[in-house]
Amino acid sequence: MAAPAVNDVELQRVSKRYGGIRAVEGIDLRVGHGQFYSLLGPSGCGKTTTLRLIAGFEQPDEGRVLIGGRDVAALPPYRRDVNTVFQHYALFPHMSVAENVAFGLREKKVPAAEAGERVSQALAMVKLAQLGGRQPRELSGGQQQRVALARALVNRPTVLLLDEPLGALDLKLRKEMQVELKGLQQQVGITFVYVTHDQEEALTMSDRMAVMQDGRILQEGTPRQIYEHPGTPFVADFIGLTNFFQGVVLEQERDRVLVETAEALRVWCASGERTRPGTLVTVAVRPEKIAIDTTPPSGLNVASGRVVAGIFLGDQTEYRVRLDHGGEVVVRRQNVGLNGSNAGVAPGSQVYVSWVPDAGLVLPRPTEQGREVSKE
Repeated sequence: MAAPAVNDVELQRVSKRYGGIRAVEGIDLRVGHGQFYSLLGPSGCGKTTTLRLIAGFEQPDEGRVLIGGRDVAALPPYRRDVNTVFQHYALFPHMSVAENVAFGLREKKVPAAEAGERVSQALAMVKLAQLGGRQPRELSGGQQQRVALARALVNRPTVLLLDEPLGALDLKLRKEMQVELKGLQQQVGITFVYVTHDQEEALTMSDRMAVMQDGRILQEGTPRQIYEHPGTPFVADFIGLTNFFQGVVLEQERDRVLVETAEALRVWCASGERTRPGTLVTVAVRPEKIAIDTTPPSGLNVASGRVVAGIFLGDQTEYRVRLDHGGEVVVRRQNVGLNGSNAGVAPGSQVYVSWVPDAGLVLPRPTEQGREVSKE
């Protein structure tokens, strides 16, 4: 019988406090070999503390940290088989690009010939093969980012930890680097653990991701699972734009549930769980899953309203529609054709919004304190 695969990173019930503040609370986390794994959440959610616990810059108050199946809680950072890339690249200004990349190898007393070959390979990997002789000040922000990556990868760690490494770049370059970084990770086959507050970054690059809030992991899974099936209103709201309706369950029919919202709408939603009539719930619907028409469509979940704003976003137009029953929804429609295809949908016009039951998600109602209630 084959032995179970060992995770490259595993946290077992890990907690960390700073005085009376619990930064990380009872986290369980497993990152398989070769995965691009992202920790996503707002500022102060505990994601950077979690990364620092893996790196060895912080020690857990409770729980175990394992790398490659080995408990490393007693090991300092330099004895852990990890390297870290930060948002501020911390390149040595008095050293050339090649000398920066070779620094860690020199510290480990790697023979000069081998070190030179590994530096050349690392620079080629990040597309800087011809720039080894330059100084950091002669490079662009994106090039400096690549040097920092090469310096980390040249040591061939089991795990590469990245703490918002693209945060200092402009939007266009950041998007380009997202694609390059994911391609590089697939090329080298090293496990990446990536910290970000940028939802698009996490969705674009991750194999798996965890959404954090208040030092806890709220939901873990693939980007598609978390986007399409968020488990709580917080996750639904943090991962992309979402319309929320507060309501009460009226009835359940097989895999569908009928909800009456605070706006007096009756909407059918998909639900794989039994939900008792009278249960208070939140219904979440993504803007791109809502249709908008100038004539009444057939089917379920139709509401009339008036367009109060139309915002051109380039590839899409975002409409804000005030419903006749009260409340407002956001709809996003793709712009197709030379001049788009949204004629007749203008501010002030009467419209109808609709969505299929599968597009509506039934989520637990948040408590008054902001904590989210599990269905279980």
